[in-house]
Amino acid sequence: MTKTFQEAYKDYQKEIDQFISQFSNSGEVFGNQPRNTIKLFPLNGKQINIKSFKVPNLVNQIAYKFFRKSKAQRSFEYANVLKNRGIGTPEPIAYYESSNPLLFKHSFYVSEHLDVDLTYRELSHNLNYPDHENILRGFTRFTYRLHQEQIHFLDHSPGNTLIKKVGEGYEYFLVDLNRMEFGPMDFDKRMRNFERLTKQESMVKTMSDEYAKCSGEDPKKVFDAMWTYTQEFQEKFQRKKRLKKKLKFWKK
Repeated sequence: MTKTFQEAYKDYQKEIDQFISQFSNSGEVFGNQPRNTIKLFPLNGKQINIKSFKVPNLVNQIAYKFFRKSKAQRSFEYANVLKNRGIGTPEPIAYYESSNPLLFKHSFYVSEHLDVDLTYRELSHNLNYPDHENILRGFTRFTYRLHQEQIHFLDHSPGNTLIKKVGEGYEYFLVDLNRMEFGPMDFDKRMRNFERLTKQESMVKTMSDEYAKCSGEDPKKVFDAMWTYTQEFQEKFQRKKRLKKKLKFWKK
């Protein structure tokens, strides 16, 4: 097992080593992820969040061993990029990796745990959520800021933005960080970045209106592009669901 720590947390290596070694039978399970496991642990009066990534398939065990950075390493490094650019994300603490001479095996990403009020998902499921429009417009400004910072968050989906009420406003934090690209984003790439967030046309209207205000683009052009990409994504998503149902039926 190898490990890399944030300088400010190096004094806690012994405690975190123990959390990692006892991960399977200790800690408080957080959330419900089909592929990976997240658990919470107490550390120096705070809670930390440890994400255990599933052992990859054989091809990826070779790739992560010799050619690619692991999901845990990317999460840690991308979190530091976000922090350096003033973008909200839980404080990165460390990442751990285990492998043998030929194959990559396990990895863990360790970060501070944030207590928040909601995720974007609640906005999509409940259009009457208190202060819905202000939260959604704030989220859109947050996304615009990502784009201006040349951050393309490839997993910009409903559960991956945490939202915390602070005073009269809101703060936004990205999680599930292992898939990002960095560099200039043209108009289409920016609009497509909204495609997975909601199927609610009213929400797309609000987001497109706010994005047009931020960017100076024509509001109709922004809405048309954002809504077109949203519909295309939803159609593709529904086709996959129907195909899965058919496959399950034939397996029975």
